[in-house]
Amino acid sequence: MKHKYKVITEENVGGIDLVLRALIGCLLTLMLALDVFSGWIEIVVSIIAFFGLYTSITRHCTVYSFLGINTIRDDS
Repeated sequence: MKHKYKVITEENVGGIDLVLRALIGCLLTLMLALDVFSGWIEIVVSIIAFFGLYTSITRHCTVYSFLGINTIRDDS
Protein backbone atom coordinates (compact mmCIF):
# COMPACT_ATOMS: atom_id res chain seq x y z
CA MET A 1 0.00 0.00 0.00
CA LYS A 2 1.27 3.44 -0.92
CA HIS A 3 2.05 5.99 1.75
CA LYS A 4 -0.79 8.54 2.15
CA TYR A 5 1.43 11.54 1.35
CA LYS A 6 2.63 9.94 -1.89
CA VAL A 7 -0.95 9.17 -2.98
CA ILE A 8 -1.94 12.80 -2.47
CA THR A 9 1.10 14.51 -4.02
CA GLU A 10 2.59 12.23 -6.69
CA GLU A 11 2.22 13.55 -10.25
CA ASN A 12 0.28 11.11 -12.41
CA VAL A 13 -1.30 13.20 -15.19
CA GLY A 14 0.65 13.91 -18.34
CA GLY A 15 0.68 13.78 -22.12
CA ILE A 16 -2.56 14.02 -24.05
CA ASP A 17 -4.53 13.54 -20.83
CA LEU A 18 -3.03 16.74 -19.40
CA VAL A 19 -3.75 18.72 -22.57
CA LEU A 20 -7.36 17.49 -22.78
CA ARG A 21 -8.05 18.33 -19.14
CA ALA A 22 -6.68 21.87 -19.57
CA LEU A 23 -8.48 22.41 -22.88
CA ILE A 24 -11.84 21.15 -21.64
CA GLY A 25 -11.49 23.15 -18.41
CA CYS A 26 -10.73 26.33 -20.36
CA LEU A 27 -13.55 25.80 -22.85
CA LEU A 28 -16.10 25.11 -20.14
CA THR A 29 -14.93 28.17 -18.18
CA LEU A 30 -15.32 30.30 -21.29
CA MET A 31 -18.80 28.91 -21.89
CA LEU A 32 -19.72 29.67 -18.27
CA ALA A 33 -18.45 33.25 -18.70
CA LEU A 34 -20.58 33.61 -21.82
CA ASP A 35 -23.62 32.39 -19.83
CA VAL A 36 -24.27 29.41 -22.11
CA PHE A 37 -25.59 27.23 -19.26
CA SER A 38 -28.27 27.94 -16.69
CA GLY A 39 -29.83 26.26 -13.72
CA TRP A 40 -28.42 23.11 -12.15
CA ILE A 41 -26.39 22.23 -15.26
CA GLU A 42 -24.31 25.37 -14.64
CA ILE A 43 -23.23 23.97 -11.26
CA VAL A 44 -22.29 20.60 -12.77
CA VAL A 45 -20.31 22.26 -15.58
CA SER A 46 -18.56 24.51 -13.04
CA ILE A 47 -17.43 21.49 -11.04
CA ILE A 48 -16.18 19.69 -14.16
CA ALA A 49 -14.32 22.83 -15.32
CA PHE A 50 -12.75 23.33 -11.90
CA PHE A 51 -11.48 19.77 -11.61
CA GLY A 52 -10.23 19.78 -15.20
CA LEU A 53 -8.18 22.91 -14.59
CA TYR A 54 -7.08 21.91 -11.09
CA THR A 55 -5.82 18.49 -12.11
CA SER A 56 -4.02 19.89 -15.14
CA ILE A 57 -2.28 22.57 -13.04
CA THR A 58 -1.26 20.23 -10.22
CA ARG A 59 -0.66 17.28 -12.62
CA HIS A 60 -2.30 15.03 -10.03
CA CYS A 61 -5.57 13.11 -10.07
CA THR A 62 -6.50 11.35 -6.82
CA VAL A 63 -8.83 8.95 -8.63
CA TYR A 64 -5.91 7.90 -10.86
CA SER A 65 -3.82 7.29 -7.70
CA PHE A 66 -6.37 4.92 -6.23
CA LEU A 67 -6.81 3.11 -9.56
CA GLY A 68 -3.05 2.90 -10.17
CA ILE A 69 -3.19 4.88 -13.43
CA ASN A 70 -0.24 7.03 -14.50
CA THR A 71 -0.29 8.88 -17.84
CA ILE A 72 3.13 10.51 -17.45
CA ARG A 73 5.57 9.20 -20.03
CA ASP A 74 8.62 7.50 -18.49
CA ASP A 75 11.75 8.35 -20.53
CA SER A 76 14.23 6.59 -18.28
